[in-house]
Amino acid sequence: MKTTLFLLAAASLGLAATAASAQQSTVNGAVGGAVTGAIVGGPIGAAVGGVVGAAAGTAIDPPPQRVVTYVQQQPMPTQAVVVQQPVVVGKPIPREVVLTQVPENPHYAYAVVNQQRVIVDPQTYTVVQVVP
Repeated sequence: MKTTLFLLAAASLGLAATAASAQQSTVNGAVGGAVTGAIVGGPIGAAVGGVVGAAAGTAIDPPPQRVVTYVQQQPMPTQAVVVQQPVVVGKPIPREVVLTQVPENPHYAYAVVNQQRVIVDPQTYTVVQVVP
């Protein structure tokens, strides 16, 4: 009985490590959550993981390096845009913030908010990356 419990605990730890690795890959959203949930908790975990993954979003992969470099090279605006909420990856910024399209990649836009350069999804205003 003790051996069975020990093997079960060891297997659970191995699956948890696999799940952590899966969360760091490019699989996102409902599919990634379902896969991770299935690994950790079986069919019920898959259902819960899918819901949680969908809520977390599906487009939080970092933008291509060319987009980041382009945003880093742009001059800081003379007028500061300040918002009350913190700027967080995965959360939208207010629609009042004026975005500048990235010319070579229309899937991304940027703005300078609270003295931080942020790359956003121009359709949802969701912050994809805060650029140092």
